Amino acid sequence: MRRIRNNDWPPLFGLSYSAAPYPKTKGNKGMTMQRTQGWLAAALAASAFAMALPAGAGTVTVLTSFPKELTTAYQKAFEAANPGIKIEILNKNTTASVAYVRELPEGQRPDVMWASAPDAFEVLSSFNLLQSAPEVVNKDAPAKIGNYPLNDPKGMYYGQALAGYGISWNTRYLKAHKLTEPKEWSDLTRPEYFGHIAISSPSRSGTTQLTVETILQGEGWDKGWSQLLQMMGNAAAVTDRSFAVPDGVNNGQYGIGIVIDFLALAGKYSGYPVDFVYPSMTAVVPANIALIAGAKNPDEAKKFMAYTMSVPGQQILFEPKIGRLPILPYGLLKPPAGYPVPQDIAKRAKVQFDSQLSGARYPVVISLFDQMVTFRLKELQAATKAIHEATHALKAKPNAKGSELLAQARSLAYTPLVGAENVKNTEFLELFRKSRRDVAVSKQLTGLEQMWSDKARANYERARELAEQARGLAR
Repeated sequence: MRRIRNNDWPPLFGLSYSAAPYPKTKGNKGMTMQRTQGWLAAALAASAFAMALPAGAGTVTVLTSFPKELTTAYQKAFEAANPGIKIEILNKNTTASVAYVRELPEGQRPDVMWASAPDAFEVLSSFNLLQSAPEVVNKDAPAKIGNYPLNDPKGMYYGQALAGYGISWNTRYLKAHKLTEPKEWSDLTRPEYFGHIAISSPSRSGTTQLTVETILQGEGWDKGWSQLLQMMGNAAAVTDRSFAVPDGVNNGQYGIGIVIDFLALAGKYSGYPVDFVYPSMTAVVPANIALIAGAKNPDEAKKFMAYTMSVPGQQILFEPKIGRLPILPYGLLKPPAGYPVPQDIAKRAKVQFDSQLSGARYPVVISLFDQMVTFRLKELQAATKAIHEATHALKAKPNAKGSELLAQARSLAYTPLVGAENVKNTEFLELFRKSRRDVAVSKQLTGLEQMWSDKARANYERARELAEQARGLAR
C-alpha cells in the first residue's frame, strides 16, 4: 500500500486532480448525517483512487522561463494523457532559475529545469545540480543540429526544441518611419535605427544572454562588444523580461526587437504585422530540459520530460501562440506551410556555438552588460547620438582634427571595459562563480562592478563631449 502524500488528497482538502468531480451540495447551517456520509464516501473513494495510482504519482514542479502560452499548453496536454500526475509551473527568468536551484538544499528543489539557454544548464551541471535521465530521450531525433550536439555529451540535459536568434520588426512601424528591413546585426549600428530598437537584459533573460554570447563568439570578444555597444547605443529600451520586447514590437511600441525566434514567430503566426530574420552571424542551439538533482518526484518528472520530446509533445510547438522549432524531423510531424526548417537555418549560420565557453564566462558577460548598458543606457544613448551627428557633419564638411576627435569618441564609447585576455584568466572567472552570500566575495564583486559602472559613465560622457567638439569643427 502506497503512502498518501498531502498532494494526493481530494478537493475537500483544497486540492484537485483530473479524477471525476465530486458531487456538490448546497450550503446549510450545520452538517446533516447525509452530507457527512457523502463527504466521507467521497474521501474514501478518493483515497482508494490515490492508492490505485502508479507508485510515486504526484506533482512535478517545473522551473522554467517559458511564457504561459507554452507552459499551459504542455501542462494541459500532459495531465490529460497522465491523469495521476499534476504539473506545477514555477516561472522565473533563466538567470534567477540558476541562482534559485543553487540556493536550495536537496529535497526542496524543483523537479525539472526547462529553458532555452544551454550555457545555463552547463552552469548547473558544473555544480552537480543535474541528474542524468537518458531514458527520456526520443531516439527519432537527430544527434546534431548542424554541428551542434542536440543533447549534452555528458548526458545531464537534453534538447527539447530548437532556437535561433535574430531580429524582428513591426512592418507597419518601419513603413511609417521609412526604415528599411534590417538583415544583419551590423545593420543595427546604423544611425537611422537610433531610438527604434529594444532588447532585454541578459541578467533578466537567458535568451538575450545567448544572443549576446552568439555575437561575441561570432565576432570575437573585443569586436563583438564593440558591435554590441554600437547597437545598444541605438536602443530605445532595455526591458526587464524577454517577453516585453516581442510584445512591444507586436503592438508597435518598438520598431525592431532583438529576440529569440519563437517569440517573433509566435507573433507572426498569431496575425501581428511582424517579420523576423536570422542574421548570418547566428547559431541554432537546443532549448533544453533536465532533471534536477535531488528532485522530489523523479519518476513523474521523467515522464513529463519524455512527453515533451514525443510526437504529440513536439506537435504542440507549432501552435500559433508558441511558434517553436521542433527537434523531430518534419516527416514525423505536421508543420504549418512555410514554417522554418531548423537544419536549413543551421547550415546558413556562421556561429558554431560553444556552450562550455559561454558557461565559463556566463556571469561575467551578464554583469558587464548591465554595468555598461542596462544601468548606463541614457549615457550610452547620448554618446551615440552625438557620434552619429558628428559623423554626419564631418561627412559633409571633412576636418582632420574633427575626425581625430570622433575616433577618440568612438573608442571610448565602444570599447569593452574587460578585454579578451581577462576572460581567459581562470582566477578572474572563478571569482564570478563564487556565492555572493560570502561577505568577502560580495564586497569584492560589488566593488568591481561599481568601478565598471563609474568607468562606463565617465567614458560615455567624455565620448559625447569629444563628438560634440568634432561636430563643431565641421561647421
